[in-house]
Amino acid sequence: MITDIGAEGNAIARVDNLVVFVPMLIPGDVADIRIIKKKKKYLEGKAVRFHEYSKDRITPPCIHFGVCGGCKWQHLPYKLQLHYKEKQVKDNLARIGKIDIPEVRPIIGSADQYHYRNKLEYTFSARRWITHEEVQSGLEILNENALGFHIPGIFDKVLNISECHLQPEPTNLLRNAVHQYAKENDLSYFNIKEQTGYLRNLIVRNSIEGDVMLIVVFYYEDANLRLKLLDFIHKKFPSIKSLMYVINSKRNDSISDQEVILYKREDHLIEKMNGLQFRIGPKSFYQTNTRQSAVLYGVVKELARLTGNEVVYDLYTGTGTIANYVADSSKMVVGMEYVNEAVSDAKANSEINSISNTAFYAGDIKDLLNDQFILSNGKPDVIITDPPRAGMHDDVVKAIISASPERIVYVSCNPATQARDIQLMSEIYAVSAVQPVDMFPHTHHVENVVLLSRK
Repeated sequence: MITDIGAEGNAIARVDNLVVFVPMLIPGDVADIRIIKKKKKYLEGKAVRFHEYSKDRITPPCIHFGVCGGCKWQHLPYKLQLHYKEKQVKDNLARIGKIDIPEVRPIIGSADQYHYRNKLEYTFSARRWITHEEVQSGLEILNENALGFHIPGIFDKVLNISECHLQPEPTNLLRNAVHQYAKENDLSYFNIKEQTGYLRNLIVRNSIEGDVMLIVVFYYEDANLRLKLLDFIHKKFPSIKSLMYVINSKRNDSISDQEVILYKREDHLIEKMNGLQFRIGPKSFYQTNTRQSAVLYGVVKELARLTGNEVVYDLYTGTGTIANYVADSSKMVVGMEYVNEAVSDAKANSEINSISNTAFYAGDIKDLLNDQFILSNGKPDVIITDPPRAGMHDDVVKAIISASPERIVYVSCNPATQARDIQLMSEIYAVSAVQPVDMFPHTHHVENVVLLSRK
């Protein structure tokens, strides 16, 4: 019987005093499990036959559930999703951080559990994932082209997606229309192993007010084919606010180092949040759950305990959303970010909102945050840090300790690396508050905000 949920959202069973991690099950399920990996301290398994389903199990709305790599908790009621996310935060702080923490505040759930994302990226692939049902049918597979999501753990296989409940329309209409056009016009799909094919990626961004940005990524330039496809999209979806394209001939899909070319209308979207406006470009980092972002930033602002007299450093500022959000309660906000384009967006966001007490710097934070920087920008009273999943570099942690702010507000999408970093600062800083926030319903991911106060 499955008794709990643990690392990476996998279910937990116990066999001969060993923990067995099994994906796609929930507590209360009773199943036969085939062991597929043996580790020194645990096993990894796969359910092969059910004897009894958990009374908590619900029917997922998505037809791709169980095959697609996303939304692995659709069969778990949302109330229980929140329970296990909150438990994950507590376990990581206690087990990895080994630090004293106050009572963890109840997790804040997302108002939108579906259609909450403002960005999705689909992959064109000439190597479609063939489903179990298709294999069992014995029918000849005539078309191996797919436009959808990568199969977890298999870099060259993509599941063709016909519906997705993560992003509001017109994302499904757009994706399916482009897929149909490509099929009718015999456009080739990218083969990542052979590095061949024309169509590579489709990126859809949207704002809370319904404006849409579409970016089509091609492997090589063919002006005739490109113009025909982009004209088709523009005519079929004239309301698209920003239609752009990229020619990416690299071996990987990242467009962070590629030129994004405007084809029609605007080169950005405008997102609105609590009276502020944010410019969102094709490469901009912005929290993917727009409505819940306002909740998250409200928590950050509350825990920072700003009075209007503080110098605030915002590390990993991205496009300056948090920096601009707290600027009205700060004396000065200094943002740091290693992506140049993001810093340009951050400055533009301050200008759009007539905010004059912010400054933004591009560079590696472990190199920026030194004595000379602090001398030029003022000693920080509060540091807000929102690093990527890997957490902070040891040198950044040391630089924060050296800067000696009164308070640190640590925002993290990975409580494990957050706990590790907090432990490194635990001799000087104590945990004063812990507030989990759910940004990603139906996944095991959880955002966590921790207030550290100088002892």
